[in-house]
Amino acid sequence: MAMDLRSGCPINLSLEVFGDRWSLIILRDMIFGGKRHFRELLTTSIEGIASNILADRLKRLMEFGMLTKADDPTHKQKAIYSLTEKSIALVPIMAQLGAWGRAWLPVSEELSIRAELLEDGGPAMWEAFMADLRAEHLGIGKVRPMDESVRGRLQAGYEAVVLRKAGAASP
Repeated sequence: MAMDLRSGCPINLSLEVFGDRWSLIILRDMIFGGKRHFRELLTTSIEGIASNILADRLKRLMEFGMLTKADDPTHKQKAIYSLTEKSIALVPIMAQLGAWGRAWLPVSEELSIRAELLEDGGPAMWEAFMADLRAEHLGIGKVRPMDESVRGRLQAGYEAVVLRKAGAASP
């Protein structure tokens, strides 16, 4: 996609690609939630994206080389979206955004546990997560079972907080 360059500033140019709220939410849901289909991205995001905005942002992310789209071999009418190396490389940035949010904003414990675990795990965990994503989305390397993957560990942390809070809320 040809970019209308306002400047050669790398921060500005990066924000032109993924700096709007919805693009980052879509990438978050794909990276951390494993969402790969339009319907999943539409119906499972707690922020409630509208279908026309989702379609527009998916198209834009594909034009910028952040995502690819292919027919889903398991369902004739579905497409499957995949992260590219460009979007997988955002894992450290997403981890740092989560760490910043935890430090400075009134986050909920259950929705911030993944950020806490990534912050605690540091660059080694980020690299392992990117390797998992490359295997899942690019076919590079071996796909690990969910309970051994970084996403699985992050999900287990989330579920543990939800269970603990549910138990604490029970009489």
